[in-house]
Amino acid sequence: MQLQQLQYFVAVAETRHFTRAAETVHVAQPSLSQQIKALERELGADLFLRARGNITLTDAGEALLPLARRILADADTARHEVLELAQLRRGRVRLGATPSLCTGLLPDVLRAFHDRYPGVQLMIEEGGSHDLVRELARGALDLALVVLPLPTASPALTTVELLREDLVVVSSPESPRPGGGRRAVRIADLEGERMVMFRHGYDLRELTVAACRAEGFEPDFAVEGGEMDAVLGFVRAGLGMAVVPRMVAARSGRGLRVTPLARPGLHRSIALAHRSDVAPPRAARELQRMLLER
Repeated sequence: MQLQQLQYFVAVAETRHFTRAAETVHVAQPSLSQQIKALERELGADLFLRARGNITLTDAGEALLPLARRILADADTARHEVLELAQLRRGRVRLGATPSLCTGLLPDVLRAFHDRYPGVQLMIEEGGSHDLVRELARGALDLALVVLPLPTASPALTTVELLREDLVVVSSPESPRPGGGRRAVRIADLEGERMVMFRHGYDLRELTVAACRAEGFEPDFAVEGGEMDAVLGFVRAGLGMAVVPRMVAARSGRGLRVTPLARPGLHRSIALAHRSDVAPPRAARELQRMLLER
């Protein structure tokens, strides 16, 4: 049974005339008649009583008509649903990002995307790069913003570098200035300072600890184990200082003193990643474009 056959059947049922029905569906009358006969053979029952100038539905035709109309309506709905999705009127994007990027980079981009495509649902998952890579690999995310280099080599992922982000030191304005009050501090100046540190598995934790060890000392943790919002809150309370991305500091600067790091400073590279073997959905590709063009 084909949708086209059902369309022809409904047209004849509504016009009660084969020629007028053929004109309605824009097909030659012999072709329409052949398709109706093929449908009757498949169903094993006549659908019309054919008499000169008088076409009526049989009992089988009466039973089929509401079902055929429903099937055609469902098919039309399906076409519209797919069309809306293709035109980004609807859809879903599953985006993973580290918490610092959710705070610093994403708000403006997601607002612009939502303004342009209000019908597309945005689903955001926060996590460290290691967790996000795993979620990408198992198909739970369409895109992810991760910190390079990836924690483990993953040939199944495609990454495009998005930006190189400077890190800064944040502290409470009521606490002594780091580095003796200099305008820019070195990593070595953090030796002996009380630090507020992120939880294990957090990219910024690993980067900060590695930089301190490269200068020959272990950082002194006043508090550790927090996410971004908690770390910034502890710094505002004067528990210690922290190393955070410049974009985060700029957005969360109220109640924080921001001190740049002296050259060469600390940086991290942010990349947009997706699976290599599966093309992201149309809506995800559009968000990808907006992120790359930001």
